[in-house]
Amino acid sequence: MVRRAAGAAGRASGRGKGARRPEVRLPPLDAYAGGELERDGDYDGLEFRETDFAGQDGGGARFMDCALTDCALDGTRLAHVRVLDSVLTGVRGVGTDLAEAMLRDVEVLDARMGGVQLHGSVLERVLVRGGKIDYLNLRRARLRDVVFEGCVLVEPDFGGATLERVEFAGCVLKGADFSAATLKDVDLRGAAELDIARGVDRLAGAVVSPDQLMELAPLLAAELGLRVAGIGQE
Repeated sequence: MVRRAAGAAGRASGRGKGARRPEVRLPPLDAYAGGELERDGDYDGLEFRETDFAGQDGGGARFMDCALTDCALDGTRLAHVRVLDSVLTGVRGVGTDLAEAMLRDVEVLDARMGGVQLHGSVLERVLVRGGKIDYLNLRRARLRDVVFEGCVLVEPDFGGATLERVEFAGCVLKGADFSAATLKDVDLRGAAELDIARGVDRLAGAVVSPDQLMELAPLLAAELGLRVAGIGQE
């Protein structure tokens, strides 16, 4: 069992409260014996390596003190799953269903995924580092102390989500949707690319850099109904 992460101290002025990162230290693990996932299964202290879970149903299962490495999750049904004190490295899959899941003290490293369903989920002290996730669905999810670092997020959907102490560090956001989202102490300044398709009006509670503000200016002006014209122009 892991005990984790003190909050980052001494944040620069204007940064707000920084996200508390997980510090996962796994105990000695037993190799997974194989077989299909079980609904409401209990997986504790196991190592899953290069395991193919494509199309399987592990809804409601609990993973605690586990390591999943290079596992396939194509079409895997994991709704209501609980993932605690665990590390997922190199997982890949399209259409993985993690609706209404709970992820707490979890590191997701170098994932390659698409169409991940995390709507209605709770993420607390989660680090997503490296990799690429297309069409990440986090609608109505609750994110607290979450860091996206050095990853690529293509059209992530935060619609109606609550984000508190969330950081985007060195990552790329393409076509992000923040419609109806609620943000508190969200740090966007470290994003290598910040492309917001919808919900620019919901950025209260976020901090951006001066350069990002200039890039967002046309969207903000359009949201406010402002027309920008030079002197002598109609």
